[in-house]
Amino acid sequence: MSEINIQSIIDSRDEKEIIELLEDKTLDIEKVKQLYFPFRDHKEIVAQVAMNLSLRTSVYDREQEFSQTMVELLRDLAINEADMGARWAVAKNPHTPVDVLTNLASDEVNLVRALVATNPKTPSLVLEKFFNDEKIVRDGLSGNPSTPLKILKILANDSDKMVRMRLAENQSATKEILEELTKDSDENVAKAAQVHLEARV
Repeated sequence: MSEINIQSIIDSRDEKEIIELLEDKTLDIEKVKQLYFPFRDHKEIVAQVAMNLSLRTSVYDREQEFSQTMVELLRDLAINEADMGARWAVAKNPHTPVDVLTNLASDEVNLVRALVATNPKTPSLVLEKFFNDEKIVRDGLSGNPSTPLKILKILANDSDKMVRMRLAENQSATKEILEELTKDSDENVAKAAQVHLEARV
């Protein structure tokens, strides 16, 4: 789509067409930026921009789609109050800058903190602070391969079985942690730990 058409859509303020354009993850990111800033107080458009950025990234190729424009949009979405869901998308995005993740680690919404806790780019000092947080946040922490080993060891005795389950599936869980989890009181946790222990042999 040409620049002139994008501008005409912006000028017409055709919200439905803008959202439809943003549903396409192959839309040039500069055009995403063009569409975002004039409508950064529009809840649905902000949410769709956040979704667009999420769809561009891959759990298999974390460097996919990295650009300074991506970072600029993530930074702005992190402080945009038009749609809370936008912060969820920023918290889990592999391209979100460390300083933004650090700020979101104090977010009042537990799901935002939980998603920061799952992000491998979140600094270890920030991850350590999540240790005493709510269960949903500890759950994210236990599955993060960047979580410090000393925290993983403590999480092996967490009172919540889902936290221990995520730990059993964490690639950074040591052989010793997995061996401890094979004796877990929850059958599913013990089984998951056994499977991952055997996979390493």
